[in-house]
Amino acid sequence: MNKLWAVFKREYLQAVRKKMFIIMTFLLPVFMAAIMVLPSMMMMKGMGEKKVAVLDGTGELRAAFAKPAKRAGGASKAPVSPMRRSREAADAAAAFNVEYVDRRDDAKIDETAKGYLNRLTAKSKDQKLDGVLVIPRDTLEASTARLKYYSRSATDFIGQERLGRMTSRAVQRYRLAKSGLNPAQIEQVTAEVGVDGIQISKTGEQKKGGAANFFVGFILTALLLIPSFIYGLEIMRGIIQEKTDRVVEVLVSSMTPSQLLTGKILGVAAVGLTQITVWLVMLALIMTFGAATAAMAGENVLSLLRPMTFVYFLIFFTLAYLTYVCVYAIGGAVCNSEKEAQQLIAPITMIMMLPWFLLVALITNPDSTMAVAFSLAPVFGPLTMYVRTLVADPPLWHILVSIAVSIVTIAVFLWVTAKIFRIGILSYGKRPTIPELWRWLKVA
Repeated sequence: MNKLWAVFKREYLQAVRKKMFIIMTFLLPVFMAAIMVLPSMMMMKGMGEKKVAVLDGTGELRAAFAKPAKRAGGASKAPVSPMRRSREAADAAAAFNVEYVDRRDDAKIDETAKGYLNRLTAKSKDQKLDGVLVIPRDTLEASTARLKYYSRSATDFIGQERLGRMTSRAVQRYRLAKSGLNPAQIEQVTAEVGVDGIQISKTGEQKKGGAANFFVGFILTALLLIPSFIYGLEIMRGIIQEKTDRVVEVLVSSMTPSQLLTGKILGVAAVGLTQITVWLVMLALIMTFGAATAAMAGENVLSLLRPMTFVYFLIFFTLAYLTYVCVYAIGGAVCNSEKEAQQLIAPITMIMMLPWFLLVALITNPDSTMAVAFSLAPVFGPLTMYVRTLVADPPLWHILVSIAVSIVTIAVFLWVTAKIFRIGILSYGKRPTIPELWRWLKVA
């Protein structure tokens, strides 16, 4: 036990004393947040203002493409619903600079549009257009009418969708006005109804759901998965380095390979738990501040998380870590270089990350047959079951079975790893084949 403790202490202190560990522990969350937020901000800024020509064959939809400030002074003085206001704000955010063209007397509007299409590739900044929207003459009467949106990009679906939505709302208002409704009645009829997502637990407790739960589940699952692979790689590199430097020969002369392996695994696990604990404390502080701010606005952010969320996190992080790290330890024991080990581990890692690739399906449908099967299966259980506890209320026996299966899997992996490790750490030269690994298991 003293020797195992010595290995544990060495692995732990050697890692936490590194400057890189301290820097990454406190800056990685900031870096991850920047990766998630900055691209969105850059995308919104990069969209900028689009100059679009609207050729209106009906001649009745000019007001639909006016700026919100101008539209406010128009004929309609009816109160605007919050949902309607948010939709108009979204359209305004698209920042369209619309060049409206009344073509109500144009029988060949498609032919007329060709002159504007040439401006899509014009060199002059004043003449250049980003898009051209063509509204047929029969749009107000014919339910089968189709708008045409021309642009330089085949993927300008955001501009297409927003211009189409603005046109459709204007057409609906026109048709309702023609049927005899006044502007106030039109606003009431076309007002959209919002939807609040609410999760019902087995006890009947109601908790807020929706997109916020999706992103919380995504972030916490990433925090559970990423460190497991990072520190699994650290163990693999450490074993290969000790084999290359022949340090391992000195170590196994004073302790058993099992003691060395267990000490390494537990030491690096403690490093990972230390880093995760710091991250969770930082997250808790941020959420506390956010919850206090949201509470002043009447929102209960704490309904997204429960105390058991963090308990399950520690449990399933430990199970996931021990499951993955054994595989990496085997890779370090049987290989003689990091390149060899990465080639060996890469396909296995892809299989182990299958729940991550299916994360959207697991989060959005946590009680599906696939989600339940993955959560009760070896290797995949810790990650999948944690996702289910985040966004749903799985039966207690599912959680207990998942934990039990993971513990048995870890015990088997540790047994196999110890046997391979016992022979592999002193083996040099060609990487062993699968039949040779099987012989190692029988001999060790």
